[in-house]
Amino acid sequence: MTKIDIHQNRPVLIAGPTASGKSALALQIARQQGGVIVNADALQVFDGFRVLTARPDDDDLAQAPHALYGHVAFDQPYSVGAWLRDLEPYLQGQRPIIVGGTGLYFTALTNGLAEIPATPPKTREIADAMALPDLLAALDAATIDRIDTQNRARVQRAWEVQHSTGRGMAVWQDTTAPPRLPLSDVTPIVLDAPKDWLTPRISQRFDQMIDGGALDEARAILPHWHPSLPVAKAIGAPELIAHLNGEMTLAAARDAAVIATRQYAKRQRTWFRKRMRDWAVLDISSTDLSTALRFLP
Repeated sequence: MTKIDIHQNRPVLIAGPTASGKSALALQIARQQGGVIVNADALQVFDGFRVLTARPDDDDLAQAPHALYGHVAFDQPYSVGAWLRDLEPYLQGQRPIIVGGTGLYFTALTNGLAEIPATPPKTREIADAMALPDLLAALDAATIDRIDTQNRARVQRAWEVQHSTGRGMAVWQDTTAPPRLPLSDVTPIVLDAPKDWLTPRISQRFDQMIDGGALDEARAILPHWHPSLPVAKAIGAPELIAHLNGEMTLAAARDAAVIATRQYAKRQRTWFRKRMRDWAVLDISSTDLSTALRFLP
């Protein structure tokens, strides 16, 4: 088995599909060597759904410093550019252990982010009213090849960029500034979580979320709920809201949320295989972490 060297003063990046154990691995490294665990999950940045988005609990927070979790109001917009700006202070001090499942965040961090002008409100209104196939049909081939075509938010963002600037997202990405953390300067780890291993974990975790208060979180947000809210993209949120509105049973909401989570994990695995070929791969389903990681000063 090839060991992954974890140097004490070298930033660590940990990516992987939902429910694969990323946070546990980050916490193990932090306990062993120190460092601040920094969120790279686009939904864990929001407050409101702590349990449903699997943000660290109080026990985790007591074991190591954490940053960029739940620091954005659930009804406020947030972008990868905003995340990079919020991340910057944590690149200056204690060694960061950056962990999450949002591939775009890691791509922007290690490859650079294009400085694209803000989308005009009128353009966003037009895009909001368009169907996903129509948005996709207007994109150039290079951009389509680089985005998750099942992710409505990513497709719409690409359409808005192309419509408002006259240049495809791929063109903007190809003229980006240098990356903030090149792969050569970090220890990049992507967790390989096979479907047969991950699927039961997803089901079990969602049941634990229900038992842990996810439904109470949905009930608290219900008076403010709208499908356009940024936090509405949290997997399981629309289903729990539908249950609270009397549109489906809790069992049906649970089953629909589990299926949606499996589909999301599949898209994540596809992204990681395609975009993170130069990362160290750790088969989390069969690896003894005590032997796979080598902690160095």
